[in-house]
Amino acid sequence: VQLVESGGGSVLAGNSLKLSCKVFGRTFSRTGLGWFRQAPGKEREFVAAISWSGGSQSYADSVKGRFTISRDNAGNTLYLQMNNLQPDDTAVYFCAANADADTITEIEKYDSWGRGPQVTVPS
Repeated sequence: VQLVESGGGSVLAGNSLKLSCKVFGRTFSRTGLGWFRQAPGKEREFVAAISWSGGSQSYADSVKGRFTISRDNAGNTLYLQMNNLQPDDTAVYFCAANADADTITEIEKYDSWGRGPQVTVPS
């Protein structure tokens, strides 16, 4: 299984970025997916998760209303649209996969991880 992210970068506060994650070697339509992030000196934290069908999503309170997780099952790709980015959003962002049909927020339930693009929002 391989998860390949793209779309990171540096943007000014208030601007947007969209991350993508292509999944290889797994039945994508039966894979639960999520995004996590890790800021310097901090633990990796949950950002968003999406169910197999894409019909159910979960978000961390810190990103609710600003970030949107989505998936394209035909293209084996997961997305994270990030709007109104703030300096506190600066982190390495990881996509992750699990075998559960529902949205999963617990990091220990994810079994495959990408390498993580850097997102920087200067203060």
